[in-house]
Amino acid sequence: MGILSSLESKPVFHYFEEICAIPHGSSNTKAISDYCVNFAKTHGLRYIQDDSDNIIIFKDGTSGYEQSAPVILQGHLDMVCEKDSDCNIDFSKDGLTLQLHDNTITANGTTLGADDGIAVAYALAILASEDIPHPPLEVIFTSDEEIGMLGAAVLDCSSLQSRIMLNLDSEEEGYLLVSCAGGIRVNAKLPLERENASGIVVDIKLSGLMGGHSGVEIDKGRANACKLLGRTLYRLYNDFQFRIISIGGGLMDNAIPRDASAQILLSEDADLSGLENTVRELNEIYSREYQLTDPDVKLDICNKKPAASTPAMTTGTTSKVITALVSLPNGIQCMSSDIKDLVQTSLNLGILSSTDTEVMYSFAARSSVETEKDELVERIKCLIEELGGTISCSGAYPAWEYRKDSPLRELMIRIYEEQYGNKPIVQAIHAGVECGILSGKLPELDCVSFGPNIKGAHTPQESLSADSVLRTWNYLLEILKRLN
Repeated sequence: MGILSSLESKPVFHYFEEICAIPHGSSNTKAISDYCVNFAKTHGLRYIQDDSDNIIIFKDGTSGYEQSAPVILQGHLDMVCEKDSDCNIDFSKDGLTLQLHDNTITANGTTLGADDGIAVAYALAILASEDIPHPPLEVIFTSDEEIGMLGAAVLDCSSLQSRIMLNLDSEEEGYLLVSCAGGIRVNAKLPLERENASGIVVDIKLSGLMGGHSGVEIDKGRANACKLLGRTLYRLYNDFQFRIISIGGGLMDNAIPRDASAQILLSEDADLSGLENTVRELNEIYSREYQLTDPDVKLDICNKKPAASTPAMTTGTTSKVITALVSLPNGIQCMSSDIKDLVQTSLNLGILSSTDTEVMYSFAARSSVETEKDELVERIKCLIEELGGTISCSGAYPAWEYRKDSPLRELMIRIYEEQYGNKPIVQAIHAGVECGILSGKLPELDCVSFGPNIKGAHTPQESLSADSVLRTWNYLLEILKRLN
């Protein structure tokens, strides 16, 4: 028996636990996609699987619902793979180690993938049931949502008849999401010049930051490890004139980086004690500045050793790399003037990496105003090209515009009030959801996104409330029952 077998809504948690046992990080969705195919075959359901691992599963309406308008249930197959530094999981081949405490589900040392594994589990439990009343169902599981909604972008929707969609990719119970920002991935590259030099190699590391979802939690004031590393290197460069050997931080462009590091080369007669004192001073500054948002932030020197000959970046290249890291925009750029407390435009430097020949800065940019999103790209391009680099863009997706006339939204509000005794919060969100792309492919699509309470998504602290899963399950079933 699985660790979640004691929970209510056993079918949902049965499928969620099976999903967690299958590696399904972004760009590694073949196994989970095939699992869904085998599920459909086992239950005698028609399905379509494409070359991008997207799956559509069809099921007829139950008795009394045969002629009802079909309904889409939708979620994504992939998860963000983040782990603690001391966790030795190989996300490409290992499943997750689940933990259950006080009806809260987590994974040991890693992200949980409740975003969006719980959506897949909900849908599979409904598809497997023989006694849940529902209209004809068109269940869409997309791939690679977390790296630009790539699956939804190429999904062939010609087989879909429904214009009603329940998206199950929200993370806060009691909120009905009806609009979202558009986004784009931006990769900026600077070419490197290296030369062999001797001196003292020093490893500098930033760690212990909170991180989080670069859309939903960009307004929390949390530090970005890559940007904070840039601030550190700029301060040290002015005083100690080093060369960068390597630099890196972050794993996903849509996750706020929690760790970043640089290996630098100082001259043989460098003032090491002065460097160490400055690092300690900066650590105290960061601890004070981020005591509420990132209380465990830590800047330290991990290692120092002499080196006879090391291929380090030239001083000119080092200066350009630091200039870019300090000057590139990051975080909130504009708040909405129409919707209170809604971030309108932002970007997140999610990945910083270096090779022998280049340094790459990877961003997730978001805005509910298309021209402001374009302007962010232009700002990055302006700086990087001036420094001798290039940029490329990918994974662009449109904003999901608010629909004033939505029978689905009004029905879901009524059902929520009946079940919970209060009104849900209808909101727009500064994060991408696939409703925007699918609305473009399915004209007049009426859709709402909702889900159970998931905390710390995209971080190893991710957790899923089992109680909230049960309430949301009952809510979902009542919605399907009333869509007749």
